[in-house]
Amino acid sequence: MAKVLVLYYSSYGHMETMANAIAEGARSSGASVDIKRVPETTPAEVAKAAHFKLDQQAPVANVEDLANYDAIIVGSPTRFGRMASQMASFLDQAGGLWMRGALHGKVGGAFTSTATQHGGQEVTLFSIITNLLHYGMIIVGLPYSHQGQMTLDEIVGGSPYGATTIAGGQGQRQPSEIDLAGARHQGRLIAETAKKLFS
Repeated sequence: MAKVLVLYYSSYGHMETMANAIAEGARSSGASVDIKRVPETTPAEVAKAAHFKLDQQAPVANVEDLANYDAIIVGSPTRFGRMASQMASFLDQAGGLWMRGALHGKVGGAFTSTATQHGGQEVTLFSIITNLLHYGMIIVGLPYSHQGQMTLDEIVGGSPYGATTIAGGQGQRQPSEIDLAGARHQGRLIAETAKKLFS
């Protein structure tokens, strides 16, 4: 049974919802899945004033946790075309794992959200994927076997590089069923790939 970690950062809950869908997809393949979040680095009073969703159920991850999984799927919202500083700070602390090659050959993937359709989703996915490649991981994206990402009938997330959603400028849009289906699809593909490699 593959062990999968869904690791995310979410200010307003959009990425938390996507993380749960990713986990659901991974579990559908029979994988053992943990969902963890990275620590909030924004001062508490600032986070409260900005109405951050601070009551998320997922436990806070420790960097050393990463070595215990066959696959790690990383999700972060976009901040000016790259991953949020909270996720970047967490991944920057994985130097010890990198030095000893603790993540070599593990399966990795990325997912994200932006405020707008052209807010940098693919660049953000690559900012995450770049880290995972430096760790020596094998990347699985969201291929066009998830055909929902090709629809022109509604606003939709999705990219061959990973599952995505569009939150709206005020966070008013929640992930659509197509977005969640893409997240589940990617989670299942990553878990299936890890199972092939590690069983």
